[in-house]
Amino acid sequence: MRALWLVFVAFALFALWNYLVAALGLGALLVPVVVVGLTMMVWLQRLSLLWDRWHVWLGALVFTLALLGLLAFFTPEGLRMDGPIGREWSLQDVSLGGRLGQTMIAIRSPDTASAGQTVLGILRVVGLLLVGAAFVAPRWVWQNITNGVSKAVPALGRAGRRVREAVGSIADRYSENPLHERALNWLRARRVPLISRLIRPREEKKAEKEEKKKRAPRPVKEQKVVTAEVVPAAPGEWRLPDLTLLDETANAELSKADIDRRAKVIEEALASYGVDAKVKEKNVGPAVTQFEVEPGWDIKYKDVKEKDRNGNIRIRKEEVSRTRVKVERITALQNDLALALAAPSIRVEAPVPGKAVVGIEVPNTSSGLVSVREVLESAAFRRLSSKSPLAIALGKGTAGDMAVADLAKMPHVLIAGATGSGKTVCLDATIISLLMNNTPRELRFIMIDPKRVELIAFDGVPHLMTPVITEGEKAVDILKWLTHEMDSRYRRLADNKVHNIDAYNRNSRVTKPMPYIVLVVDELADLMMSHADEIERELCRLAQMGRAVGIHCVVATQRPSVDVITGLIKANFPTRISFAVASLVDSRTILDQIGAEKLLGRGDMLYLSAELAKPKRLQGCYVSQQEIERVTRFWADQARSQPVEVLTYSGEQAIKDPLLEQVKQLAKEHKQLSASYLQRQLRIGSARAEELLRQLQEAEAQASQAAKPPEPQQPQGA
Repeated sequence: MRALWLVFVAFALFALWNYLVAALGLGALLVPVVVVGLTMMVWLQRLSLLWDRWHVWLGALVFTLALLGLLAFFTPEGLRMDGPIGREWSLQDVSLGGRLGQTMIAIRSPDTASAGQTVLGILRVVGLLLVGAAFVAPRWVWQNITNGVSKAVPALGRAGRRVREAVGSIADRYSENPLHERALNWLRARRVPLISRLIRPREEKKAEKEEKKKRAPRPVKEQKVVTAEVVPAAPGEWRLPDLTLLDETANAELSKADIDRRAKVIEEALASYGVDAKVKEKNVGPAVTQFEVEPGWDIKYKDVKEKDRNGNIRIRKEEVSRTRVKVERITALQNDLALALAAPSIRVEAPVPGKAVVGIEVPNTSSGLVSVREVLESAAFRRLSSKSPLAIALGKGTAGDMAVADLAKMPHVLIAGATGSGKTVCLDATIISLLMNNTPRELRFIMIDPKRVELIAFDGVPHLMTPVITEGEKAVDILKWLTHEMDSRYRRLADNKVHNIDAYNRNSRVTKPMPYIVLVVDELADLMMSHADEIERELCRLAQMGRAVGIHCVVATQRPSVDVITGLIKANFPTRISFAVASLVDSRTILDQIGAEKLLGRGDMLYLSAELAKPKRLQGCYVSQQEIERVTRFWADQARSQPVEVLTYSGEQAIKDPLLEQVKQLAKEHKQLSASYLQRQLRIGSARAEELLRQLQEAEAQASQAAKPPEPQQPQGA
C-alpha cells in the first residue's frame, strides 16, 4: 500500500512539475520535500506535531511566501521548459518566485515596474517577514516593537504599555484555548475515524504506552515473590508477599521554567551582595531541589597610567590578584536567600561531598510522596537485597536517587523527630521492607510500643516472638531475656568456632539455622522515664554485642534530649535518622550538629551513618495503614497453616535476674537481707534490689513447696 502511494505521488509530481514551477518558481523544489515529510508523519502517526507546534509551521509558511516574493524581483533569461501537453513555459515570464511570488509583491513584471511599485513590493516582503517572526516568537517581536516605538516617541510610552498589556492578555487567552484546538476537539467529539486516529495528542499516546507497560507482567526473576492469593502447599514452606500488595503514588512534577527562575533568583541575590557565584546543576527531588552553586572569583585591580601616541594620559585597569570566593560568604547569606526565594527555610550544604560546589536546598512548591513500593522495585534495592536479607528502604535523595541501606551493617538505628514529622512512618517502612523479603525462619521481631496504637497493627504477624509489648515492666523483662539469648548465641558460636551469624548458618554441622532478631522500640522516652537504669543498661549491652549474633535494634523517640538519648546510647548507635525537631539543641543531640530544625516535616529527614561524613538529606518512604493491613493479613493467613517455630518468648524466662545467684549466696551467709544492703553490696539501684528480693522470696517459696512431702491419700472406702 505504501509503495503504491509513493508511485502515485511521484507520477503526480512528474505530470504537474512544470505547472508547479510556473506557479511557485524555485519554490517548487520545496513541494517534494513537504509531500515526503507529511507522508512520513502520517505513517509514523506523528501528525499531531502540526498542531502541537502550529505557530512554528504557520511562521514557516509565511517565511516561504516572503522568500517567493523576494525571488519574484528577479527574472532570469533563457530558462524555458516544455509542459506535459506541449505548452512552453519560461521563468522569464513568471520570475524566480513564480506567479505566487509576483502576487506577493503585486508586480506583474519587475522590468516594467515603477519605483513606487518596487518600494511597495519591498515593504510587503518586510511585512511578511515580521508576520512570520510574530508567529514563531510572538512575545519577543511584540516586546521589541513596543520598546522601539516608546523610545522613538516618548509620549507614546504609557499608551504603548497599555496596548502591550492588552495584547498580551488577549494572546494569553488565545494560547490557553486556541481556535485550532477547539476545531480538533470538535472533530474528536464527532469521532471521525481517520481524523481521530491521526490527531491524537502526544499525551494520550504516552499514557497508552505507560498503561501497556503496567499491564505487562513483570519477570519472575526480578520479583522473587508470589501473589498474595497463593497458599503454601506443604507445611513448613513460607511464601513471600507480592509487591502488588503495596500502593503506587504519583510523583509531583515541577516545571522547568520555575526551576530555572529560582536558579536565576539565587544568582541575582548573591550578586546583589557582592558574591560572584553561578548555578552549575539543579537536582530536583520529591520535596526539595538542590542547586549546586559554584563560587566565583574575587578579582582585585589596580589603575595603571599610560601615555598614548599623542601624549595623553590614559588609565588602564590591571588585574593584581584572583582568589576564590569564601564558602562562609555564601552560608552567611542563608536567610537572605530564603527571603529572595520566598521560601520558609533553606538549607545550605557547604560543600557538597565529592563536588567542588555549595548545595542550596530549596523546598519545592508542590512536594510528592515516595512510596515504599517504588524503592523496593528499584535496581538499587534489588542489588542490595540479593546480598543481604536485612535490606531496608529509606526513601529518595535530593537528586531523585533511591536511598537504601543494610541493617546488618548499620548495625543499629536511632530515630528522632517531633510529633507528625514522619518518625513512625519510617518505622513502618523499615518493618515492611523486612517483611517483604524475609520469612519467619530467617527473621523474628520483638516490638515495644508504649503508646499502644502505633505498632499494634503488626500484631498477628508470625515473625513476632511475642505479641506487641505495651507495658514498661514487660519491656524490661523482654530486654533481659534478649540479653540472655544473646549470651546463649555467643556460646553456640564459640562451640562451632565461627565469628558471626552468617558463618554459623553456613556451617554444615548446624542443623537449625539461627534467625535474625530485630528489636523495634517506638517511644524510648516513655521507657526511660519509668525504667531508666534497666532500659539503658540492657539496650546498650545489646547494641554493643548484638551485631555478631544477628540482633539489631531500631529505636525511635520524639524527645531527643540528653536524659533520653544519653551519651552511652549515642556511642552505641552510629546510624541516626533525624526528622524535623523543635530546636537547635535537639538537632545537636541527635546529629551532633545543627540542621534538623530546618527540615520541612512529612518525611523530610537527615540520614547519618558511619560511612557518611555529613548527614544526607532524604525524603522518607510513605506507608499507608491499608498497605500494612494487606501485608499483615497475608502473613496471618499463612500462619494458620504453618507451625510457629521456636524462639517464642515466655515471661517466665525473663524474670530471672543474672544477680539472683549472688543474692542467694548472700542469703546463706546472712539471716536477714534488705534492699539497702543489696544496693551497697551489688552496686545496683533501689528498684532492682527490691525486684531481687521479690525473686528470692518466690524462689524460696517454690523450693519449700517442692520439699514438702505429699499428703497421704485415704482409701476410697474409708
